[in-house]
Amino acid sequence: MHKFQLIRRQLGQGMTEYIIIVALIAIAAIGVYQAFGDVVRGQTATAAVQLGGGKGAQGRTVADAGSSAANTAAKAKTLKNFEK
Repeated sequence: MHKFQLIRRQLGQGMTEYIIIVALIAIAAIGVYQAFGDVVRGQTATAAVQLGGGKGAQGRTVADAGSSAANTAAKAKTLKNFEK
């Protein structure tokens, strides 16, 4: 019995370590996306427009306009009008 409990405890410890590693990777990914989000959004928009047959400059213009609109909307939000 004692040997079985020891093996079970070690398996639980391994799972906990994996959960901690995944959480740290998720936090790092969120930080990178916060830092480079506009660049990623612009590149994705450019690729989507080019795949759709348009010109690459159009995708960057669309991404810049969307980013600008999102920033303006975020700054206009307060606790009074957050739910609207």
